[in-house]
Amino acid sequence: GEKFCFEEKMIRLDKGCAVFITMNPGYAGRSELPDNLKSLFRPVAMMVPDLGLICEIMLVSEGFKEFKPLAKKMVTLYSMMVQQMSKQDHY
Repeated sequence: GEKFCFEEKMIRLDKGCAVFITMNPGYAGRSELPDNLKSLFRPVAMMVPDLGLICEIMLVSEGFKEFKPLAKKMVTLYSMMVQQMSKQDHY
């Protein structure tokens, strides 16, 4: 396997290992990543998941035949829960 020198010590490179940093730019109370650290990482765009498609796939995988109308109802229920329930985590 490949090795590299880090602070005068040879370290084996594990290609199955990766490091990720999650940032919410502009979020209150968060600071930006310093430029010297930012240069070591590659940005990855994120998007809002399609809840309807996710529900459909979950229902089909469980064997539901009328999955489309049920998935639509599940998305409506979930959306209403998000709007009406507290954002606070409860344990």
